[in-house]
Parts: sequence; structure tokens; C-alpha cells
Amino acid sequence: MNPIKKLTLFLQVCLFVTFSFAQTDSYRPPKLTDPDSWSMILIPDVQSYVKFERNHGILELMTGWVAEQIVPLNIQMVLGTGDLVEQNNWLSPDGKRANQASPQQWKAVSRAFERLDAKVPYLNATGNHDYGIKSVENRKTYYDDFFPVDRNFMAQRLLSEAGFNADNDPSLVNAAYTFRSPYNDDFLFLVLEFAPRDATIEWAKKIIEDKKYKDYRVVLLTHSYLNSKSEHIVKENYPLENGNYGRAVFEKLVQPSSNIELVFSGHIGKPDDFEGHVGYRTDKNSAGRTVHQMTFNAQALGGGWHGNGGDGWLRWLEFMPDKRTVKVKTFSPFFAISPTTRQFAWERASYNEFEFQFDSK
Repeated sequence: MNPIKKLTLFLQVCLFVTFSFAQTDSYRPPKLTDPDSWSMILIPDVQSYVKFERNHGILELMTGWVAEQIVPLNIQMVLGTGDLVEQNNWLSPDGKRANQASPQQWKAVSRAFERLDAKVPYLNATGNHDYGIKSVENRKTYYDDFFPVDRNFMAQRLLSEAGFNADNDPSLVNAAYTFRSPYNDDFLFLVLEFAPRDATIEWAKKIIEDKKYKDYRVVLLTHSYLNSKSEHIVKENYPLENGNYGRAVFEKLVQPSSNIELVFSGHIGKPDDFEGHVGYRTDKNSAGRTVHQMTFNAQALGGGWHGNGGDGWLRWLEFMPDKRTVKVKTFSPFFAISPTTRQFAWERASYNEFEFQFDSK
């Protein structure tokens, strides 16, 4: 090899090593930007982790990471956006859409959340795939069988109002939880079923209009709300009667309220396109207060609808000591677990890393 080629090869190797080192060295694990902050973790739709047995470990890694970070990040609350399973009651999966029967899927998601039981409160919305047979052919769900009221005392002690399912039985698919932050701010977390019925909307309105919750910041958690253009979803083609989607929920519940200030949802996705999984917008409620509305999902990342389930992405919200500012970041403990991949563990696009402020009280 002539000297010029040797020099060129040497420089290429040096550049590769330097670049690789820089990529690895630039990684920083999650850390509070203020030691007095507290955190909330948003877990996107997990259905694609549980429908294939090969993906179960990624979901358990995610919840295991959350459990390990409860103290370092001062995690006070965990929210799940729904679609806990791919099929609620499909007993003979075809191996393509899923290779786990519904009982196996429910057991898998239950097992993953066991890592958080008795450690931190977590609340899960129910999505369309959590009902019916394959996707909300009816409003029957096994949610309450696998996530009963007494499962996690950390959430049970916050439960203030239990609603009803479509059979008029008490159920946590509609529920309200009170939470006091480390700075003595009062929050009311309102969890509503997929495409909430008119009766559910009326139940929710009565709760948030109750005088005892007048000074609470209300956080609404429901499955289907915004599309990837950050528009309220108007209609979806599911065989449901008396269902309210994003725009109807906004017009009937969110906008008329004086205290709903934060809405979380999931549901949407586009294969291997992060921007197709997220949305964010603000509107004013009837009291003129800003309502921050955030959709976060990841289920078709990491190989599309039949990939690894979503590359382990979580959303981390850091609530600052000023009681107004919230810093939003998107992180994957799946990528972070190995030095080989940890340079990919942060998603820095503007739609995945930003901050917002509550209106002052």
C-alpha cells in the first residue's frame, strides 16, 4: 500500500474512532435539572410489546427503569395512554397480527406493571384495543380483572371517585384521583374510557364542577383525542354508538370547564415516523385558562406495526419548583441500556423536547 493510501486509511480510522467516542461520550442519563423538581412519566400505548412474546422483555425493561428512577427523578405519578393489549378477547391469534392470545397479553402487561406496584401510583386509560374481541366491537373489557382497585395501594389511596362501565357496574375505566404535589399543589386526575359515552361525560362534568375540586388543576387522561396534525379527532370508524372523540370531548367537557388544564392521550401512529405518533396544542377553557393537550405514542416505531413495540420510548415531564413550568423530554431506556446504542436514547426534535407553563393561579 502506498504512503498516501496508508495515510488516508489512518485518518479514516481516526475519524471513525473519534466520532464513535464523541457519540458515546455525549450521552447523559436523565437527571433533574433542579433537585427540587418532581417528575411524571407518560407510557405510550404498549399493545405491540405484549402481542408478540419476543417483545415482552422490552416493556418490562421500561417499567423496571421507571421503578429504578422513582427516587433519583422524584417520580410521583405514572400515566399510561391506553391500548394495554392488542386484542382484548382474541383466543386464536394468527401469528401475524399477534402470536399471543388475549389472556397471555393481559398477563404480560400485568406482569410488567407489577414492577411499579407498591412503589408509585400509576393510572392507565383504556384504548379501543382493550375492548371487544379485537378492537372495540363492544364495550366489554378485562381491564378490571387485571388492574383491580386494590392492586396498587399507591393509586388506591388517591382514588376519590369511581365511575361506571357500559354495564353500569363500578369500574376504574372511569375514575378520578386526587394528588398533592411535593409543593402542595392539588391535582385531580380524571381517567375516561375510550370514546367516552355521553353519560360518562356528564359524570365527569359533575366531578370537576364540584366545589371541593374548584381549586384543583384537573388532568384528563383518555385514549383518543388529537391526531398527528394536533387537531381534535372528529370521528373514527368504530362500531360504537354514543361515543365521543376528541372534538366532542373538548366541546362538551374540556372547553366548558374552568379547571381542566392538561390533557394526555395516545392512540395515533405511523410506521417508523415519530412525528406521526405525537401532537400538542393549547386552547382556552371557559375560565380563560390555558389547556395544554398532549398526545404521545410510539407503538409503530422500531419496525412498524409488527416491529419491537416502540423502541422503548417514554415521555418524562419534570415539574419545576416555580409550580408553573413543565419540561418535557422523550427518552428510551431500551436504547440507554447499552453503550452501543445509548447515543440514540434521547429524541431531541422540537415536538419531543419542549417546555410549557401553566397559567398562574
